[in-house]
Parts: sequence; structure tokens; C-alpha cells
Amino acid sequence: MPKKGGKHAEVGKEMQTQCKRAKVEEAACSPSVMSFESPDSLFSSLISPMKPELFFREYWEQKPLLFQRNDPLQAAYYQSLFQLSDLKELCSRGLYYGRDINICRCVNGKKKVLNKEGKVNYMQLKKDFDQKKGTVQFHQPQRFKEELWKIQEKLECYFGSLVGSNVYITPQGSQGLPPHYDDVEVFILQLEGEKHWRLYKPTVHLAREYNVEPEDRIGSPTHEFILKPGDLLYFPRGTIHQADTPLGISCSTHVTISTYQNNSWGDFLLDAIPGLVFDTAKEDVALRTSIPRQLLMQVDVADSTKKLSSLLRRLADHLENTRDLRSADMKKDFIRNRLPPCLGCDADALTPGGKLPKIDSRIRLQFRDHTVLTVEPEQQNSVSIMKPPLYACGGNAGRWSVRAVWALLLAEGAFIFISLPQQTHGLRFPLSYLDALKQIWSSSTVNVKELNLISDEEKENLALSLWTECLIEVI
Repeated sequence: MPKKGGKHAEVGKEMQTQCKRAKVEEAACSPSVMSFESPDSLFSSLISPMKPELFFREYWEQKPLLFQRNDPLQAAYYQSLFQLSDLKELCSRGLYYGRDINICRCVNGKKKVLNKEGKVNYMQLKKDFDQKKGTVQFHQPQRFKEELWKIQEKLECYFGSLVGSNVYITPQGSQGLPPHYDDVEVFILQLEGEKHWRLYKPTVHLAREYNVEPEDRIGSPTHEFILKPGDLLYFPRGTIHQADTPLGISCSTHVTISTYQNNSWGDFLLDAIPGLVFDTAKEDVALRTSIPRQLLMQVDVADSTKKLSSLLRRLADHLENTRDLRSADMKKDFIRNRLPPCLGCDADALTPGGKLPKIDSRIRLQFRDHTVLTVEPEQQNSVSIMKPPLYACGGNAGRWSVRAVWALLLAEGAFIFISLPQQTHGLRFPLSYLDALKQIWSSSTVNVKELNLISDEEKENLALSLWTECLIEVI
């Protein structure tokens, strides 16, 4: 049994204050289920009744936030996202240890992995859960749960960052993981049962990596509370935490939704600075002069660091003048790996349909929240529109088939490839199409004849090309 830092029923004073503040702001409005009308509405419903403005001003990357809701509707909705009872049916689909499921337990402050080899057998899994008190860690549950897919997909649109999830199912009187901190912003949704949580002051603020912390180093908890179905907990990366299921509770199930991994200014600079140096060196001869003889062989490089500081200031001046700092890999990684919209059984959006676009047609971009516009120089005089991997929810069968999500990549002299599992798709246009593509991207609707191209033939060809790839629809 994990060592306790205090009574289970106690809640830290700061957490109580935060919950009261959230309730005071909209006392008349009980928390509602998720709203999927837009990414903004989804996030607002996730942290309801708190306003997003208050959340980002006072809590994001700063301190934990707890919502104890006591709302039957919210509890019932959360429970529908994933339950212990789902495991038996999911195991029949061919789950594997490591890839889909881990079994673990915290023993003497260390993580003990109880995984078997190969395919998961439900009876063995149940035995490890009941008798060995192992926590079931279920990876990427959105593959099998449409509502989780929809939540994560909308959050990726909202944050502009990849969003992941894991489900944790812990039997009574047990703890799955030792005290540790993560490199992600964390949202905990309590689905069923109860979980006793302890949070501690970070030893590394806004940590860039996962790390286990020994109990004798972390001190006393700054917050301690019980999560019940319908409750939500947020804490920033670097927050040390541990959680166990109290005795007398059959089990606890929660889903951890995480985001902003490797998504800091430091990461962006590591990604964008090489391109900035390359572009600046084209115009600034100072960056093209040679480094001192034998610089790479020297130990004391004090004189050279002064020169390097001077060159960095020239880079900053160039950036101030051009106001152009482009991502090289982060944006492509986001486009490759983000979740597409969950279209369910709606196949109409997957194939071209309806009226063909003509010069007098009015058109609009489909899947606007999944459209990304970028300009990156590599080749000459071309604009490329690429499609990232396409998937969607497969309904109750839990299979995932090709669906629609699009990224609009405008490449100034570049063919930007986005890897698909087996192939790469793309359209390439002359650079003269750039303004017209920006029109389509930035407007709710636009007339084909108003596109910023010289001839009606070019306008129709552009619209038809995008329509063929289901990137636009005719209104």
C-alpha cells in the first residue's frame, strides 16, 4: 500500500479556493457534456464553468487546477469514454503488450512492469489486475473510442499541438506509478471509481523530459484530494505527482489527456534558426566569412564567442526586418501525426460530389480547422498542396479506415512532402497561384471568378483541382 501524505478526504486549501472560484463565476450553470461545434467550444466545455481567458491567465504552465463537479450528467458522460468492462471486448480484437497495454505497479517507490509477451489474454490480464494489483495502462484509447477521438482531434485544432491520451485502470489499495513528473501539460478526467492524488512542488519547472523522483526528495504534498467521476484535474509539465486507488473502492479509471510535448520556444528556435541562418547568409556577407583557423581544434574560444554574439545580433536584426521565422520540422511533424476529423459513417466528404465548380460557382474550403498554410523556400516557382495521412472513426466495430483531413501547404518554390503509410499525394501549382490559394484559405466563401488569377481558365482549373481532392465544396 503506498505511503499516504495525509487524509484522503482532505483537499488542499488552494484547490478548494480554485474550485469555489470556478463555481462562483457561473454558479447557475452546471458543467455540461462536451460541445463539438468548434475547437473553442470543446475546450470551453472541457474546463466549464471556468472561462478559458482566466485559465490561461492564471493556471496554464503555472499551477494545478481541480474541478470537483458533483454532476451526474458529467459523471455519466465521462464514464462512457472508457470503462474497465471495455477491456474484455477490446482484448478480443488482438491487443499486444507494450504496443497497446502495459501492466505495472509501484513497489517500494519503483515501477514494476508485469507485462507478458505478445498478445494480451483477457483472463491473464484480469488475474494480474485482481491478484497482483497491477494497473492497466491502455495506450491511445481514441483508436477504439469515437468520443475520445473527437475530443483529442478538437483539442489538437485548439492548441495547434499534438494531443495524446492514455487510460489508467488501478485496482483498490494499489498504485501504478511512482512519484514522477512529465514533459506535457496534463488534463485528468476521472471516469469511474475514485483516485487519491498527491501533487508536489516541481524540482524542474516546465520540464522537458519525464523523470521519477524519490519520495525523500519531494517533501510534503502541496495538494491532496480525491478525484471522483466527472472531476477534472489540470497540472503543468514538471508537476511531481502520484496517485493510488483507496481501499474500499473496487477500482479507478481515468484518462490522461496530454499536450505541448516539445512545443516550447526553445524547441521552435532549434527548429527555425537553421533556416534563418541560411536565409540571412544569402544577404549578409558577414555570415559567409570564414571561421578562424583551427577554431574547431581550440579549447579556449573566448574571442570567437564575442564574434558569434555579434553574428547572433545580426540574425536578430534580420528577423526584425523580415518578421519571418519559419518552422522546418515541427509543423510537418504536426501535420503528419495529428488526428483527422472524426466523420463517423459520413462518406460523402471522402469523395468528390455535388456540382462541379464553374467560373460562376461559389466555393468554400472544407475542414478549415485542419487546414495549415505555410510558405517554405526550397525549389523554384511552384506551390504545393499536400494531404497528410487520412483516417476516421470506424463506428462500433472499432476499425479505422481512410477518411478526410487536409493540410494546405503553400510552398514558395518548394515541394513539401507529407509521408503517408504507403504513398505521398500532392498537387503542385505555379507560384502565381499563391494569392488565389490564400483567398480560399482565409475566406468563409469565395466566388471562383473573384480568385486572384489572370484567366478564367486558371481559376476554373484551380477550383476543379481542389474539388477533385475534396478540399473544397461548391455552395
